[in-house]
Amino acid sequence: MNDLFSPNAQPPNAKSSDAKSRAPKDSAEPSYSAKDIEVLEGLEPVRRRPGMYIGGTDEAALHHLAAEILDNAMDEAVAGHASLIEVQLGADHFLTVRDNGRGIPVDPHPKFRHRSALEVILTTLHAGGKFGGKAYATSGGLNGVGSSVVNALSESLEVEVARERMLWKQSYARGKPLGPLVQAGAVQNRRGTTIRFRPDREIFGAEHFSPARLYRLCRSKAYLFRGVRIRWTCAPTLLTGASAEIPAEADLHFPGGLADSLGAEIAAEPCIGGQIWAGETALPGNGAAASGKKLEWALAWLERGEGFLHSYCNTIPTPQGGTHEAGLRASLLKGFRAWGEQRGNRRAGQITAEDVSAGLAAKLSLFIREPQFQGQTKEKLTSPEAARLVEAALRDHLDHFLAGDPARADTLLAHLIERAEERKRLREARDTPRKTATRRLRLPGKLTDCARESAEGTEIFLVEGDSAGGSAKQARDRETQAVLPLRGKILNVASASADKLRQNQELKDLIEALGCGAGARFDAAKLRYGRVIIMTDADVDGAHIASLLMTFFYRELPELVRRGHLHLAQPPLYRLTQGAKSLYAMDDAERDRLLKTAFKGNARVEISRFKGLGEMPAQVLRQTTMDPARRTLLKVVAPPETQEATEDLVERLMGRKPELRFQFIQERAGSVDALDI
Repeated sequence: MNDLFSPNAQPPNAKSSDAKSRAPKDSAEPSYSAKDIEVLEGLEPVRRRPGMYIGGTDEAALHHLAAEILDNAMDEAVAGHASLIEVQLGADHFLTVRDNGRGIPVDPHPKFRHRSALEVILTTLHAGGKFGGKAYATSGGLNGVGSSVVNALSESLEVEVARERMLWKQSYARGKPLGPLVQAGAVQNRRGTTIRFRPDREIFGAEHFSPARLYRLCRSKAYLFRGVRIRWTCAPTLLTGASAEIPAEADLHFPGGLADSLGAEIAAEPCIGGQIWAGETALPGNGAAASGKKLEWALAWLERGEGFLHSYCNTIPTPQGGTHEAGLRASLLKGFRAWGEQRGNRRAGQITAEDVSAGLAAKLSLFIREPQFQGQTKEKLTSPEAARLVEAALRDHLDHFLAGDPARADTLLAHLIERAEERKRLREARDTPRKTATRRLRLPGKLTDCARESAEGTEIFLVEGDSAGGSAKQARDRETQAVLPLRGKILNVASASADKLRQNQELKDLIEALGCGAGARFDAAKLRYGRVIIMTDADVDGAHIASLLMTFFYRELPELVRRGHLHLAQPPLYRLTQGAKSLYAMDDAERDRLLKTAFKGNARVEISRFKGLGEMPAQVLRQTTMDPARRTLLKVVAPPETQEATEDLVERLMGRKPELRFQFIQERAGSVDALDI
């Protein structure tokens, strides 16, 4: 048998002549040999491939360096050895993080006796005090690469350690020590670690730390561990152009923990049940395995708007979620289903995790030993036991919470059931094709649909009442125009509660007819019509109904407005006839202008006022208001640059405070020439 690794080996059944014909003809051609294999030592791999360690070289990666150093200080605080962390961003773009913890060890490392433990930590990958679990019960740094990666990617890094009443210093440049660790003298009232560094411009280009981003990072860490105080300082020259909410100095300490954080984030947003549910509990375990393990949460269900779930593990944010979030959802789902069964409400069985999450504003913080993350950037928790721990711990507290306040529990349950039923209706609407000649299916409300199946070129007319609906159905183009009659004046969503909004059948039918959902469930891709046209009478009542509908769309389907789908039809108020000639006027001013300019002679002009669309002949309605070739449509717009002013106007005119409407009328009463009463 041939030795396949010998220089003279041939493949099975190969001929020597074939081998010769395939041999390289030019010995000068490049080859791939052992000398081409590079071995990167020390921190060189980090500088060559920073993306492998911090996810890239963009702004997010740059701020990951700050997070790594701050996380180390937070680990000292969570372990009970530090109570104060100072974060300072200087005008020279150096970031300084100082804690009053134990200080990084400075004695010689037993494996590298000629180097201090401090130098080993800052210059060696996978070196740290968080592997064995003796120095830290729970920690965010797990792989021993955080400090060394920051050192490798900094053009300059200075470290000071105050330990056992002695100060030690050492400086580095791009990961390499500029000299040995030196003793800088005795200190009496100081302890802990100080790291001052500036990211390497060879790696990150012109990117600098963002004061706003760093401040939010510090604030979130202070929220996550109520036992720490973080002092923030930023050079005033760096705050030029920054948000006004970013102070030059701040003392961040939040005894309320996540409850304070969630309360600040949702501010005055109305919640189902009226308040935040927050708590904290130790997690089970035996001996050292139980030390430091705990769960903290803060939850609320918003009456309107989208919810969110911000999760953390050992103070590390996990924006991509993970197993701890799965445990939270499972606990909430099982808890509310069980409460519904206890209250004899069979409809609770249809609630899903999707319904529980809809409108949920939540913060979840988990502390466990040796968590597993997806990648070095730690954006997703993958520890399998986290789901079980969170579900079990939270479920017990949820049961007590629901039983302790049955009225509030029933309100939340009703909200979730309504979400489930709405989801079911929307799914049915999504899965239900338009009726065809061979298949007639149930349609929402009194919708008369168009024949075209695709949304392109189609439009739905929203009209007031069956009378107007009858005229519109006769006047429409059956291929592209649908008609949905609404009963009178719809609910004013700006002043109504979330419960009333969910119970209003007219709005349910409207949302189902559009097919795109509302609020957090809005999906523009599922909109069944290209245009949504509000077509009301050309009088005060019609204008009021149009205002109510526009308020509904602006509050519940704002993206539909921003994308330009919402329009107002412009039906005429008058018909002017002289002999065989008929013209239409939108208002009194146009009527008077037509009388002076469009009709000649002394022949009598007959003027008739339409009392409503229901009394308008279908042919006239088609000609003046529904025919795309001859009608006038007004597009409803809400430019982003005027959002604040628009919100203020909607709140004043349609909100819950009548005194604001009265003030609005008083301010403009002097400019009114005539009233339509």
